[in-house]
Amino acid sequence: MNIIITPVQPFDDQRPGTAGLRRPTSVFRQTGYLETYLQAIFEADPPLPGAVLVVGGDGRFFCREASSIAVRMAIANGFDTVLVGQHGLMSTPAASAMVRSQDAHGAIILSASHNPGGADGDFGVKYNTRGGGPASPALTDVIATRARTLAAWKIAEEAELDLDTLGERRLGKGRVVIVDPVKDYLDLLERQFDFPSIAGLLAHPDFRMTFDAMNAVTGPYARALFEERLGAPSGTVLRGAPLPDFGGRHPDPHPHHLTELFADLFGPDPADFGAASDGDGDRNMILGPGLMISPGDSLAVLAANVGHIPAFSRRGLAGVARSMPTSRAVDRVSRRLGFALHETPTGWKFFTNLLDAGLINLCGEESFGTGSDHVREKDGLWAVLFWLSLMATRNLSISAIMEDHWSTYGRDVFQRHDYEGLSADAAEAIMTGLRARLVPTIGQVSGGHTIIAAEDFTYVDPIDGSVASGQGLRFTLNPDSRITYRLSGTGTLGATLRIYLEYYLPPGEAHEDAARLADLTRASRRLADLDRAWGPHGPSVVT
Repeated sequence: MNIIITPVQPFDDQRPGTAGLRRPTSVFRQTGYLETYLQAIFEADPPLPGAVLVVGGDGRFFCREASSIAVRMAIANGFDTVLVGQHGLMSTPAASAMVRSQDAHGAIILSASHNPGGADGDFGVKYNTRGGGPASPALTDVIATRARTLAAWKIAEEAELDLDTLGERRLGKGRVVIVDPVKDYLDLLERQFDFPSIAGLLAHPDFRMTFDAMNAVTGPYARALFEERLGAPSGTVLRGAPLPDFGGRHPDPHPHHLTELFADLFGPDPADFGAASDGDGDRNMILGPGLMISPGDSLAVLAANVGHIPAFSRRGLAGVARSMPTSRAVDRVSRRLGFALHETPTGWKFFTNLLDAGLINLCGEESFGTGSDHVREKDGLWAVLFWLSLMATRNLSISAIMEDHWSTYGRDVFQRHDYEGLSADAAEAIMTGLRARLVPTIGQVSGGHTIIAAEDFTYVDPIDGSVASGQGLRFTLNPDSRITYRLSGTGTLGATLRIYLEYYLPPGEAHEDAARLADLTRASRRLADLDRAWGPHGPSVVT
C-alpha cells in the first residue's frame, strides 16, 4: 500500500462549534479541506497500536465520498481496523454505541445534523472519542490549533471503496469492515425497554402511530424497529429512505419541516402518537393529538416516570442533567423526588463526564435532545421508545400523561425564538450590550415582570474542574419566568441569536397564557435592543 503525503496550506476557519465542524458543502469539497481537518483530528488524538475507528454518516450529499476518504486516511495514519456503516450510513447514537461495544478509539461522524443537505446545503464532521462521547472542549481546541499549523495530510492510495457489500477486506496493513449499522444498535435498545409491552400497544386496533424519518439516516432504523421488530403496520414510518438532500427539506424536527406529520396529528382524525427525528438520528420530537411536547416537559416527564422502564427500574435514577436554556420543568420534579440535578452549557459533550462518573443517567437539552447512559449521545429513537413505554405501561394517552404531570408539578411554558442571518459583528454587539446591562437591569420592571437576577452563565465541571465561560445570558423574573440568550454554535452562514422564553403556571393553571408570553417577548426584544439590530420584524423561527 502506498501512502500519499500531500502538502497543504492550512485553512483559517476549522474551529469546531457546538457539535463538530459544519460548513457549506461547497467549502468541504474544496481541495484538501476535508483532508486537512481529518488529519488534524488524527494528529490531535493519535491511535495506539491495534486501534479501531468507527466511520459513518447521515447520508447527505458528499457523505459516501467523505466516508471513503476518512477510511483511507485512517489506515494511513495508523489505525488497525476501520468499521464503516453499510452505504456510509450510521446514526450518531448508533456510532456512539459501536464505539463503546467495540472498544474503539473513536468515531468520525459525517453529518451536519439538522442543517440542510445537498450540493447547496451543509456538511459536517464530528469526532467522538473513546467511550463514545463527543470530543471534549479541550480536545477540540487542540484539533483547531493543529488544523491551523498542519503541513501535510496522509491518505492510502486506493480506488474508491465498496461501501455497499458487508464484510471485511484488507487495505495495506489495515482492515476495513463494512458493518450493518442497524442491528447491534437495536439490540441495545431492546435491552433498555420492554419490547413485548410496546408491541402490544402498537398492535392494539384502536392505536395508531406515525414516525417521520425526514428522508434522513433514521429511516432504516425506524423501519427495522417499529415495522419489523415491534410489528407496527407498514407505512408507520414516513419518508424512510435516506436521500442526499433529505427530499429538499431541512432534516430539523420543527412544524415547518414536518408538514405530513403535523397534518396527521393536528387533523380531524389524528394518530394517537407521533414522533420525528433529525438528520443524524439524535434528536426527537414527540406529539400527541393536537399537542407538541416541549423538550423541557419531555425530560421532566421521563424523570418522573423512570420506574416504568426496565433499564431504570433495575438500578434507579442516579441523577439528571439539563442544559442551561432548557426549561426548569425537571427542576420541579427533582425537588419533589429528591434526585440530584446538574445544569450544564448547551452541547452533549458537557454531559459526558457526568455520565462517565455515574452522577447522572438521564439528560436533555433545549433542542429536542434526550438520552441516557446507554450511549454518550442524545438518542432520538430511545426517547420515542421511552414515551411509547409510558403509554403502554400506564395505559394513558399522551394528553393524559401531560395533564397528570402538570396537575402534580405545574407547567413551564417554553418557547424559542431564532433570529437568523445576523452578521457576526451584530450578534456579538447584541450579547456585549446585554452583558453590560446584566446588573443595571436588576429591579427593573418590563412587560409586567420584575427582573430579580441576571447572570453570564459559567460552568465548572465537577469531575475535572474545567471551566466553560460565556455560555449564555439569563434573566430571572418575577412572576416565575426566565429569558435566556445565546448564540447558536451549529449554523454555517452568519450568526443566529436564540432567545428562550419560559414562565411557570402552578398546578391547576396549565393552560398557556398568550398575553404573558407576548409580554415576555416584548421584554426580550427590549432588553436586547433588537429593534435597532434586527428591526421591527419578528423572529425567523419560533419553536
